Amino acid sequence: MQPRATSPSEPTRAILVGVDFGKHDFEESLSELALLTSTAGSTPVHTLTGKRSRPDPALFIGSGKAEELKEAADALDADVVVFNHALSPAQQRNLERFLNRHVIDRTGLILDIFGQRAQSHVGKVQVELAQVQYRASRLVRAWSHLERQKGGIGMRGGPGERQLELDRRMLDDRAKRLKTDLSRLQRQHSTQRRARARNETLSISLVGYTNAGKSTLFNALTKARAYAADQLFATLDTTSRRLYLDGLGNVVLSDTVGFIRDLPTQLVAAFRATLEETVHADLLLHVVDAASPVRHEQIEQVNRVLAEIDAADIPQIVVMNKIDAAPELLEHGPRIERNEDGVPVRVYISARDGIGLDSLREAIVEVARWLAERPAVPEAADPRLQDLHERRQWEGDGADSADGAGGADSGDGAESVDPSAEADADTAAQDADSDSDADFGLASDAAADRDSDPHSDPDSNPDSNPQAGPQRRLPDRDAD
Repeated sequence: MQPRATSPSEPTRAILVGVDFGKHDFEESLSELALLTSTAGSTPVHTLTGKRSRPDPALFIGSGKAEELKEAADALDADVVVFNHALSPAQQRNLERFLNRHVIDRTGLILDIFGQRAQSHVGKVQVELAQVQYRASRLVRAWSHLERQKGGIGMRGGPGERQLELDRRMLDDRAKRLKTDLSRLQRQHSTQRRARARNETLSISLVGYTNAGKSTLFNALTKARAYAADQLFATLDTTSRRLYLDGLGNVVLSDTVGFIRDLPTQLVAAFRATLEETVHADLLLHVVDAASPVRHEQIEQVNRVLAEIDAADIPQIVVMNKIDAAPELLEHGPRIERNEDGVPVRVYISARDGIGLDSLREAIVEVARWLAERPAVPEAADPRLQDLHERRQWEGDGADSADGAGGADSGDGAESVDPSAEADADTAAQDADSDSDADFGLASDAAADRDSDPHSDPDSNPDSNPQAGPQRRLPDRDAD
């Protein structure tokens, strides 16, 4: 049975599929899939569930469940089948052939929503990069209707294989261009952040699970008109506004994209430019839906993504939002919870009703003052420098003992320094600087591709040219 033709204005009918592999949050994840499907513009008409110990390599749900799914899709005249899991390219292809319908997995669904919501140039570039990387892994046998390449004399180079290679090359070239664009946008954002740093402006970022109320809180604090709705991923692009706080002055508040469980790795990698506002923030407001029964799991998911983007060590204030929807919390009203040092760590508010916003402002000012007064934490030293320091100290002790035994005097008291040790120190220091200047791996992609090109000019790199002239070196410390 062929799926029915739908008009552009008519929402597609979707069947949701979830397999319980023994995870405790299976029901919540399935409910989240229904919200994602509705956000993407489809109408869920049926949900098929089952239990398995591991996925079937060919059809993911097994042949029996696949037959049951096909009967349900035919009976309900469904247009698309949405899986609450990540499917391999082979599994997705096998299911589409078996069901004779379009099949989309959780990763593809989230990518589709992000593609609809991206408004800014940087957001569109990031989404397109993630989509290109996702499609590149699903080109296998995409041109099976054409002649395939075969072995043997006179049977090589079918048009299907050539078209497959052309598509893969086009996607690779497009991905390189998008990475170059992202690198340029990252440099622009870095310039803006440096300007704020010179003005010593405190940077605050709103983070949290999707649909926790971040944009509503952002509008309530800054009087902005950012788009806010009761749906997943209502905000995709980062929005920053100036906020004045009594006793602190002007700060910059940024509203960022929300997180979700099983966030596709392609999106985390592609959205480095957007998430940089979070990574370079001085303070994070972790907004939590206090009325959600799975709020603890959502907090864990957000902290997991923050650790993945190297933002886990940034100070946080947990903002328990939507207390108006939780009577047991509303009964106690807005309040501030502090740690043993008296520093605010949690604030209970309702951004929609404006409850507790003054308490949140008070908590931000207190934490900002605490950050300004606490002693600076020294950066971790490069272990190679530490090893070199210990080696120098050991060699110095050995030299002193040898001089004492032989009664020799250095005369001018100059310290003897091993030239190889100086070279090791310079190399270690340069490596440490290059590690600290890395910009999420995106800005260096173009340079990495250029360095790996076997046809690049070796003369452009003096270190790789044995005929290059002598390098200028700094004078020795004991030259005087």
